[in-house]
Amino acid sequence: MTAPEATAPGSAAPSVAAAARGGWWGVAGAAVNAVFAFVFVGLITRAVGAQGAGAVFTGVAVFTILSNTCKLGADTGLVRFVSRDIAVGGGRSVGALLRAAVVPAAVASTVAALPLLLCPAVATTLLPHLPPSDAVTLVRLFGLFLPVATVGLVLLGATQGHGTVLPFVGVEQIGKPVLRVAVAVPVACFAPGLLALAAAWLLPALAGTVVAWLALRRCRAARGTARPAPRGAVPWRGFWSFAAPRAISSVFDFSAVWIGVVLLSALATGAEAGVYTAIGRVVTAGTLLQLAIRLAVAPQISRLLAVDQVAEARQLHRVSTCWVVLFSWPLFVLLAGFPRTVLSVFGPEFVQGAPALVVLCGAAMVNVAVGNAQTVLLMSGRSSWHLAVTAAAFAVQLTVGLLTVPRWGVLGAAVSWGAAIVVENLSAALLIRLRLGFTTVDRGYTTALGAALAVATVLGAVRALGGDTLSGLAAGMTLGMCVFGTSLWWYRRPLGVSELVGVLRRRAA
Repeated sequence: MTAPEATAPGSAAPSVAAAARGGWWGVAGAAVNAVFAFVFVGLITRAVGAQGAGAVFTGVAVFTILSNTCKLGADTGLVRFVSRDIAVGGGRSVGALLRAAVVPAAVASTVAALPLLLCPAVATTLLPHLPPSDAVTLVRLFGLFLPVATVGLVLLGATQGHGTVLPFVGVEQIGKPVLRVAVAVPVACFAPGLLALAAAWLLPALAGTVVAWLALRRCRAARGTARPAPRGAVPWRGFWSFAAPRAISSVFDFSAVWIGVVLLSALATGAEAGVYTAIGRVVTAGTLLQLAIRLAVAPQISRLLAVDQVAEARQLHRVSTCWVVLFSWPLFVLLAGFPRTVLSVFGPEFVQGAPALVVLCGAAMVNVAVGNAQTVLLMSGRSSWHLAVTAAAFAVQLTVGLLTVPRWGVLGAAVSWGAAIVVENLSAALLIRLRLGFTTVDRGYTTALGAALAVATVLGAVRALGGDTLSGLAAGMTLGMCVFGTSLWWYRRPLGVSELVGVLRRRAA
């Protein structure tokens, strides 16, 4: 550690506090998102079974991959460039940045929607287990909503660049999940069809884009970035030299989450695609805390690096990683210890996915252990490095998936995704350590790992004695929370819990 960095903890306090305030809303949104996404998947699986759920979520998978591809990396570009422009230029170029970001994304998403709307062969290839007419209608429905959803995601990136996570949390983590369940409940009860349930998932995208636009207008008015940009301030070249690699890497990022569903639908059965979707939702729910911290930390790291406060940015990364490990590892240990009981919530046919859930929980623990290493790469401007990392990981996933999915089904898809997670995160952590000097391990980090391992020991003992049963899960949660709470209190200073609680109390007041 260099001499300037030794003073970083004190200088990092304002940014740590800002990240904690943003993280507070992110955690609340993550909790709501996890609950309602879980409920939505349960509604779909209970209404149309694993086969029908596989068809619906294959459409969701294609839609998610395309919408995040057609953003062209513009949302991440806005997070970085808007926050930097506000920090060093007073926000004079924000209007030009928005034009540079939104117009190409809108055009790209419209072009991408045309094959879904006009080419029936796309639908029958994606959904070979459905009657052709049903498959075409379902895919066309997703194509109709693609452009508006893509533009909404880009606008939310601009609000994050203004230093607030509230619009993103309100739209993506609270608004859409809650609306989807609100629409899906009567549909599942009175008219459980594939098209109606798909519409329940898609309709909130319209409201989300409108809210994102209104929130951005409010952010620009509050920050004084609504004035016209000066002549010659359109930063097309600089913006897209960063966003273009991110556009490609985002394809790999979101394809990694959903490509297993597509492979299972095409190479195995629709029922296995439905089981895998449920497993993916469980694992994704466990990483929502990491996403919440990432939303708060990303603009802070970009701002700190823009004003050459590198030591403070490094300290912020270490503190945020400690928080993520502290609260996420015990959850994944719990899920891996009682996989059959957790998956039985979706129905008895989903219990067969227990080995796959264990594999993905192990990979997710590696993801959590390195913190938001990929965010550091992007906010430091190394989008080409991030592209190389995600491309390597996706190549591993696709290769392993093509080899294992036909033979192992759901487990093969989980192994391929798990391998990609490990490759991507370890590579990113190594890059930021060797090339940027961002370290992860300190006293707080090792203490957080120790607390997580204490909880894991208790859960392992309960699992050995009580088995993978509902009573065993309840006992494990009770004893695990007692051990976890004791660890938080005993090691509150090295873990930074006292500081975090203080920030949250002031925020609540």
